[in-house]
Amino acid sequence: MSNDRIERTIELTAPIERVWRALTEHTEFGAWFRVRLDGPFVLGHVTTGQMTYPGFEHYRWYCHVTRLEPPHLFAFTWPHPGDLTAEDHSGEPMTLVEFRLEPTASGTRLTVTESGFAALREDRRMEALRGNEQGWQEQLGNIRAYVQG
Repeated sequence: MSNDRIERTIELTAPIERVWRALTEHTEFGAWFRVRLDGPFVLGHVTTGQMTYPGFEHYRWYCHVTRLEPPHLFAFTWPHPGDLTAEDHSGEPMTLVEFRLEPTASGTRLTVTESGFAALREDRRMEALRGNEQGWQEQLGNIRAYVQG
């Protein structure tokens, strides 16, 4: 983990098309990520929702889809921790989340990268990095259980 990015890779024993659907179909994404999304992911558009993860139900979920390149790359920007309750995210620094998929002999290699932490306020940067580092570890376990279960 650097001061600007988190990167995690996981091997999944599921076909790339299955993993792609779990990442980009909004109800499937919501099932493993624990968020109830208001609508689908659309390139260039904002997707909103409500967190359903225990203890975080009061947070609104927000992302701006920046790339949808089936079945290899899905990316969005989203607010960093501490800004999740803000209604207007337009003037706030956001981090970029990228999901990269590669087929393997046994299924799919999924790499999740979140970058842009260096743009966050210095007094919140390390807290955001630590929180999201732990969060991505858990979410990778969630998607593994979802696509392999």
